[in-house]
Amino acid sequence: MFYGLNKFIKDLLPKRLFYRALLIVATPVIVIQLIITIVFFDSLWIKTNKGMTRALVNEVQTFIEVYNNDDYDKNEITNIFSIYQDLNIQFIQDDQFDYSFDERWFSPIDRTLRRELKSKFGNGGYWFDTTNYKELIDLRIKYQNGYFKFLIPKDRLTSSSARIFGLWITVPAFIMIIISLIFLKNQTRPITALAKAAEKFGKGEEIEEFKPSGASEIRQAGYEFDRMRKRILRHLNQRSEMLSGISHDLRTPLTRMKLQTAFIKDKDISIKLVEDINEMEKMLNEYLQFASSSYLGKDEMFNLSDLINQIIEKYNNQNISRRITEKVYLNGRKNLIERCINNLIDNALKYGKKIHIDLSKKNSNIFIKIEDDGPGIPQEEYNNVFKPFYKIDKSRAEKKSSVGLGLSIASDIIRSHGGNIKLEKSNLNGLAVKIFLPV
Repeated sequence: MFYGLNKFIKDLLPKRLFYRALLIVATPVIVIQLIITIVFFDSLWIKTNKGMTRALVNEVQTFIEVYNNDDYDKNEITNIFSIYQDLNIQFIQDDQFDYSFDERWFSPIDRTLRRELKSKFGNGGYWFDTTNYKELIDLRIKYQNGYFKFLIPKDRLTSSSARIFGLWITVPAFIMIIISLIFLKNQTRPITALAKAAEKFGKGEEIEEFKPSGASEIRQAGYEFDRMRKRILRHLNQRSEMLSGISHDLRTPLTRMKLQTAFIKDKDISIKLVEDINEMEKMLNEYLQFASSSYLGKDEMFNLSDLINQIIEKYNNQNISRRITEKVYLNGRKNLIERCINNLIDNALKYGKKIHIDLSKKNSNIFIKIEDDGPGIPQEEYNNVFKPFYKIDKSRAEKKSSVGLGLSIASDIIRSHGGNIKLEKSNLNGLAVKIFLPV
């Protein structure tokens, strides 16, 4: 139960730091304002209004008692109370008047006035309305065969300081929240910039010189991120340079060996040596491709549907079928996506004859599926084949020219775009490569 409540509260709270910080700042301000408002209404405004309403009802009761005394002139009494008590009084003969009325339960004026009138005149002996007139209250008190109609200024029942208090308690609160918004925006902007830089770097995009800003803790995090980024880039460059250097250095002796095979008189041996040399050259090409798979480029918006169609047409293979959704756009590095698709199609053609490629888009996600009718891969090896240079002793590893980098390069490219790649059994009884890419 506690876990469920805790999860509910977490789901209810905002996820972004800016809104959480705003909540931390705004909540105490709002709570304090509510407490002050409640205390004010309870101890000052309501009690003051209650005293003013009681005094008014007492004046009305006094008028009726004096008016009921035959020793005084009734017109004179009415004039005196109208002039000195600011009461507009009129007697109306109407013994059929309905004294029932709808009280506004949410109005403190209505509630207080009803309580005071009930205590003085009982139920059914009065009627009032506080909405017919903008500045007046229409009050009617039953008297003999009619009723007295009192038109009373509203300021006799309520204090005008309430509006001023409400204004002064609300405006500063809004000003404080607006100031907090400005300062919080400035404080969270460096964190947002750091998060975006980390996201771009994680996807392999090129990042211009990152300049930490903000509070000291945020600056420290920014400096550490920049140092980490430069160390990783140094490591990647060293790896690429090492593999490129090794591959380049090996090309020279391989070329010499290929030339020397021309002088071998035994043609069978010469052919076998040439095949071995060609196989080594293919391996070197894969090493170079793997070394350059971490190339940092800029993203661009391109039509993925057209790109895949162009790749398929280059193969000019009738055994490649397709189902491509038109006008699927992706923001990424076009050359790397092209290399990834090429690697997967080459891999499928290497082990199978029939290939089916499917491209679809659902909501904000892109799905690519490449299926073949080859021998497939054991399910327990699905995760291992994405490791660099990993080869299995099954049918898909029997080709000597494979060094185990095709799927690894494809996986690196897809993950650098924030996507995911996985393997499963295809509908053609071979291997299916499923790619997910966020738009």
